[in-house]
Amino acid sequence: MTFGELRRLYFIIRIFLTYGLDELIPKMRITLPLRLWRRCIFWIPNRHADKTVGVRLRLAMEQLGPVWIKFGQMLSTRRDLFPPAVADELAVLQDRVAPFDGAKAKAQIERAIGGPVETWFDEFDINPLASASIAQVHTATLKENGAKVVIKVIRPDILPVIKADMKLIYRLARWVPRLLPDGRRLRPVEVVRDYEKTLLDELNLLREAANAIQLRRNFERSQMLYVPEIYSDYCSESMLVMERIYGIPISDIATLEQHGVNMKLLAERGVQVFFTQVFRDSFFHADMHPGNIFVSYDHPEDPQYIGIDCGIVGSLNKEDKRYLAENFIAFFNRDYRKVAELHVDSGWVPPDTNVEDFEFAIRTVCEPIFEKPLAEISFGHVLLNLFNTARRFNMEVQPQLVLLQKTLLYIEGIGRQLYPQLDLWKTAKPFLEDWIKDQIGLPAIWRAVKDKAPFWAEKLPELPELFYESMRHHKMLKHSVDKLAGEMQEQRTRQHQSRYLFGIGATLVLSGVAVLLRNPEWNMTSALLIAAGAVSWIIGWRRTN
Repeated sequence: MTFGELRRLYFIIRIFLTYGLDELIPKMRITLPLRLWRRCIFWIPNRHADKTVGVRLRLAMEQLGPVWIKFGQMLSTRRDLFPPAVADELAVLQDRVAPFDGAKAKAQIERAIGGPVETWFDEFDINPLASASIAQVHTATLKENGAKVVIKVIRPDILPVIKADMKLIYRLARWVPRLLPDGRRLRPVEVVRDYEKTLLDELNLLREAANAIQLRRNFERSQMLYVPEIYSDYCSESMLVMERIYGIPISDIATLEQHGVNMKLLAERGVQVFFTQVFRDSFFHADMHPGNIFVSYDHPEDPQYIGIDCGIVGSLNKEDKRYLAENFIAFFNRDYRKVAELHVDSGWVPPDTNVEDFEFAIRTVCEPIFEKPLAEISFGHVLLNLFNTARRFNMEVQPQLVLLQKTLLYIEGIGRQLYPQLDLWKTAKPFLEDWIKDQIGLPAIWRAVKDKAPFWAEKLPELPELFYESMRHHKMLKHSVDKLAGEMQEQRTRQHQSRYLFGIGATLVLSGVAVLLRNPEWNMTSALLIAAGAVSWIIGWRRTN
């Protein structure tokens, strides 16, 4: 480790001990060396003993920076894994992280836009509306049209902190294959590389603006999801201006119920929005924690989501989508044999995997979760069992699906809060079946013909020339193949001749040696035989070359 990495590691350990988070280490035999190491080397006391565990965990993650805050945001959606008090505190990380000075934000906006804020905006509020791990937002009004907007600015001096943490995480990821017997299968470096890319992408607000414009276009006039308008003329790498939205935070269950929102339909639409983004558009919002999702005040009986913060998006290629859809449907139909075969065909498990054993292992993990409401399913337990199954069959982690897996965790956490009785499988299965039929049926053929028609129309006048060129190339190829076949036949003939000559030469040499040993007086005869053998070898060698 470099000095900088050691210093950052010490800082992380010191923060955790300062907030007394070492008490979260389970008192088990396997953790005994870690606890002894803490007592013998690190004597830093808990300086926040008066606070609850949830508050201490949140404050520690805030102090450690954006990498840890993002991790805390994901944990906040898993209320099945943490007590409510801890989950509630981690939820603060979604949009109520300690803000930085509003005067610094204003100065940064003026640098980005090239002049005083008052030139383009009215009613700029120097106090932030919300603050998150990467950026914070301020409200204002556009002078050109009077639209209410929010201005998002990146936190100052955030890049060195992210790079320092990522260097340390890379170092730890390289240790994983050495420390764990199946560490190489987890592909930790590839996973960390993908996470680093998504994190650094969030620092470029032009990328977020483009993502939001694309997502808004995908759901234009949709009753399920609304994406605010982006004012791209005012956007830069460090500043984003978008329409200000007014909605109920998805985590505010009491307000949603007070406004009479149809919670069952809302939960179902959350699943539908996710699968629509993944399978219809191949472009999905990959940071769907509750701080980025609101519900419109309009039409509570027909609720509409409002999505913001499109800094992290994911996409899947055609093969990944087809593979995932077929796996989901096989799971829904409890066709575990099909699931096992799909895993082998995709190369995620070695080709020599025993399909019958793999099928039985998947059945053991997944069968207990069906026909139960979401509230009764322990996905933490299911994920643990699936992880053990992966270890047993050497399944490799697929870095391209890490974002999708994280988004699925967010969807599950939100669904658990909105409507615990939601049947996730029943909601998703019809959608996936329709998608598969659309990909392999007559609509898919017609769509392919329609997409290719302009290209075919362009190439139609060139068909005679293309046909002539094809025939000419075919004739040239046939001539080349015939010539190559003749050369190979000639080479084989020369090799046969050379082997024959080598054999004759060896026979003559051995005969000459035998004559010499039997009758030393016949020197001339043996010399002639050996010389003839040598000449035969030389001729054979020349024939070979």
